[in-house]
Amino acid sequence: MNTNTLTWRKSSRSGPHGTDCVELANVPATVAIRDTKDRDGGTLFVGRENFRRFAGAVKSL
Repeated sequence: MNTNTLTWRKSSRSGPHGTDCVELANVPATVAIRDTKDRDGGTLFVGRENFRRFAGAVKSL
């Protein structure tokens, strides 16, 4: 999959100064995740339900 054609958005939990940045993109049935500082370093694809559980667990910390 060519991830350059995806519509990426910066996570609202990312640092305000360009550090610790994570970008997300919606892909059918999955969420794509990448590091803003290393966009060519790889993309993680996670099922929507697993991502929802992960995000819920992080929010509860």
